[in-house]
Amino acid sequence: FNRVDPYGFERPEDFDYASYEAFFSRYLVVLTRRAIKWSKLLKGHNGIQKTLKVKRYIRKGIPNEHRALVWMIVSGAQANMEQNPGYYHRLLEGEKNDKLVEAIKTDMNRTFPDNVKFRKTADPCLQHTLYNVLVAYGHHNKAVGYCQGMNFIAGYLILITKNEEESFWLLDALIGRILPDYYSPAMTGLKTDQEVLGELVKMKVPAVAELMERHGVMWTLVVSRWFICLFIDILPVETVLRIWDCLFYEGSKIIFRVALTLIKQHQAFILEATNFPDICDKFKEITKGTFVTECHSFMQKIFTEPGSLSMATITKLRETCGEKLLSQG
Repeated sequence: FNRVDPYGFERPEDFDYASYEAFFSRYLVVLTRRAIKWSKLLKGHNGIQKTLKVKRYIRKGIPNEHRALVWMIVSGAQANMEQNPGYYHRLLEGEKNDKLVEAIKTDMNRTFPDNVKFRKTADPCLQHTLYNVLVAYGHHNKAVGYCQGMNFIAGYLILITKNEEESFWLLDALIGRILPDYYSPAMTGLKTDQEVLGELVKMKVPAVAELMERHGVMWTLVVSRWFICLFIDILPVETVLRIWDCLFYEGSKIIFRVALTLIKQHQAFILEATNFPDICDKFKEITKGTFVTECHSFMQKIFTEPGSLSMATITKLRETCGEKLLSQG
């Protein structure tokens, strides 16, 4: 049995190898089939355009060997990198903000302690790469600087791209364009989106919304890490990467689809909760097990289970929830 997964993460003591093997042997067939289709698509001369075909391909998963390239193109990171040659290196060579550097250094050892590639003993040790990406980003986007959660996002980007500069531009795409204001000091966008999820649950899974209200459980208690870490350390790696495939192409509403699917699929289980701590435990439980490990069927579910979810709906909810938060001060 392999104690370390392909991405360098150590598997937990209670890892269920049998059901993982069963899933993976089926999934490998899918991956092989997808890889052939992707190779044909990428051989085309016109690159990747935003078409229904490309959207469909992305929803079915990007093979790992093409993942970094496709993320770069569809997120706009590639274009930005090409328009700003040498910019990343100039950031690293420039004057540094000592407070920012300190904050990032403090978080280095806390980032993926269970990943062998981020250990000080690893060669190459990815901590150094991670440090560079975060320091450069903090100086590039001074309004954000650095806040916890960004280390995990950047770490994942480094594992996939194996490229420092590309990771920087993808981080920029996520924080600057795809996620609305999650990492600003006030985290307005993050707080708003947690409220938006609450409203969506009221619409789509009213019994769960009612349970939360009855026991006074704030959404931020059970889902803030889903949003901040984009499901890193919450869901299995393969599943997180499949979610990110869609996130880079379709934007932040994917996060709501995933959250709603987890809640709707486990509605009966959540409703067994009879008190506050119980509810919090249920929300930890629903992110484990075969439903989330079987990433291929899980991803099909996120586009059917929650029903229609238009960007217009989300934009409207973001406005009302944002205003409500502002008035609460």
